[in-house]
Amino acid sequence: MNQEQQSGTPRQHRRFQRRRGFTLIELVVVMSLILVLISIAVPVYNQSVLRAKESVLRQDLFTMRSVISQYTLDKQKAPQALDDIVTAGYLKKIPVDPMTGRNDSWQVEQEDVLLAVDQQEPGITDVHSGANLTSSDGTTYSSW
Repeated sequence: MNQEQQSGTPRQHRRFQRRRGFTLIELVVVMSLILVLISIAVPVYNQSVLRAKESVLRQDLFTMRSVISQYTLDKQKAPQALDDIVTAGYLKKIPVDPMTGRNDSWQVEQEDVLLAVDQQEPGITDVHSGANLTSSDGTTYSSW
């Protein structure tokens, strides 16, 4: 057997040399494309997370304000604390403020006067987020 038959043809030998791996330039180009795609995707993802948190905050505020009104009408007095709503069974638990990540950061507005003729005691009239951050519409979350 001659040497060409033992090691394969020179053409096959060259083919194996070309298949060894990627060149440094090819790897740099691929990594650059990946970085460009990531730099586009991360801000879009962060914005969608912020919109989701704002949506949850709006829904939680709507629910708590509705429950405060129901409690005031049913009990003839406004709740003195948010825990009163839970103990009376209007909510299972106080929701977590999505902007602060805590359920004890809600800011409540206490009324000074009685709103209804039947109401016996002043209490909570409104609730706001405890976060002083600015929302995507330019207002602070605590003003919602």
